[in-house]
Amino acid sequence: MIVSPFRIVFFVLVAISGASAETLPLPSNLIGAATEEGEALLVGAEAREAYFSLADQFVTQKNQAYCGVASMVMVLNAAGVPAPAAPGYEPYHVFTQDNLLDERTDAIVARETILKQGMTLDELGGVLTTQPVDVTVQHAGDTSLDAFRETARDYLAKSGHFVVVNYLRKSIRQEVGGHISPLAAYDADTDRFLILDVARYKYPPVWVTSADLFAAMNTPDDANGGRTRGFVLVAPKDKD
Repeated sequence: MIVSPFRIVFFVLVAISGASAETLPLPSNLIGAATEEGEALLVGAEAREAYFSLADQFVTQKNQAYCGVASMVMVLNAAGVPAPAAPGYEPYHVFTQDNLLDERTDAIVARETILKQGMTLDELGGVLTTQPVDVTVQHAGDTSLDAFRETARDYLAKSGHFVVVNYLRKSIRQEVGGHISPLAAYDADTDRFLILDVARYKYPPVWVTSADLFAAMNTPDDANGGRTRGFVLVAPKDKD
């Protein structure tokens, strides 16, 4: 699909609107999406189908523990999954950070636990399985950089396919702990992925090299029994 650069720049503006002007400075290894270089990467990206639907649903996590919840809200809305009623938005139905979690998700991880300490990779995947989508959880320690790059690139190039990453911020020279956000695009020339960071009060969307991102995912998570972080693939449910 050929997409006008003007449309891409418009969606860059949509994606960054509402973000705080007081975000933390970016280290030199990361490229801000709203910079001239960052916009050029999106224009030239070989895999960016996910970007447009995700940018249209870009949200800020409502508290510092809800990065996983905010990421799922973005992906499910972008995928067009049938949503529950949303108080305050009647008669419309949409996933929000207030209505995504319910009794079904409590059986996987309690809302009180998420509010206190966030989510692990496996909990993220488990909650997503309560929705009518195909979900694949992949720990970085069980795969390779090349396999991740190929799979994520292919997903980002397909309509209705999404990649959510769980990584350690300090490994990409950000502050500081584990984090979850969706990927939106891949640029082959620079071998960089675009992260739509849901902590928009803290960091803007950034381009990160696949090697740096994979290393940040290939870190042990004490909250998940020492297993490595990784990524979750979300695709349309296969119809029988």
